Amino acid sequence: MDDARDGKKQKSRFSAEASVFLILSLVSFLTLYFSNNSFVVDFRDVGLSFFLGARNVIYEASSFVSRTVLSIGELANLRREYAELTDRMTRYEQLERNAAEIRQENRRLREQLGFSEALEYKHIAAEIIGRDPDNLFSTFAINKGALAGISVNMPVIAYQNGVQGLVGKVVQVAQFESLVMPLYDMSSFVSARLTEQRYEGIVEGQGDTESPLLMRFINKRARDEISHGDLIITSGMGWLFPVGITIGRVSRVLYQEYESSMELELETSIDFSRLEYVFVLDAATVESAEKTEEAANTVEGTVENE
Repeated sequence: MDDARDGKKQKSRFSAEASVFLILSLVSFLTLYFSNNSFVVDFRDVGLSFFLGARNVIYEASSFVSRTVLSIGELANLRREYAELTDRMTRYEQLERNAAEIRQENRRLREQLGFSEALEYKHIAAEIIGRDPDNLFSTFAINKGALAGISVNMPVIAYQNGVQGLVGKVVQVAQFESLVMPLYDMSSFVSARLTEQRYEGIVEGQGDTESPLLMRFINKRARDEISHGDLIITSGMGWLFPVGITIGRVSRVLYQEYESSMELELETSIDFSRLEYVFVLDAATVESAEKTEEAANTVEGTVENE
């Protein structure tokens, strides 16, 4: 039994020594392996790679934030520049419109000036400065009054679209302004005649610009001689309106068998809705011119009779 025990002890001792040998051999191998320089280089490379990767992540993140901030700033600048350009474009468009209006105004004023210089009567140029917006009153105001030499009953004419036309007469005068009663007023009456047929009548208004003028008391014999578009002018009867001022053209013939005279509807030569400038004629020069013309016609007729 003692021998058996001794054998077992020897085997146990051998196993322990073998285990210690293996452990020591493994430790020696690992020591030799870790002492190799290549492992240290690889470890540094791994650390460097990790550091570079982290730095790239941080750089990309900071770059993204920086670009975002710059983009927001650039967007704000673009919006401000767009608003400035839009405002500038609006100003340029307004300037262009103003320039176009000024050119048109200059053209109209040149036309009025040319007509004023060619007008044979002494006159006062004026601008319309007021109308009744509700059309309760047909009269309108001009910017010249007694200080400019205007008085009541002076005839008023205008130049529009190359045509000299009758507007009305002055009915009220202040120091710096005057009121004009236009042709279409129901209280307006003008002695008139047809330029070709020479028939005479009285032209009166119907109260508004939409309704035609009426020429009354025309001899019925003129029925077959009058046609659409015939020109109507002032006759000069009564010395209030000068002879030959255009009133309008015939738009309709009104005839009844039982009436002693006939009537005409007239379309005015002046578009009152676009009227801006007028000329007030000096009554004294109008009357003098009319009397001179009448005297000349009388003398001419006397000479012919002789």
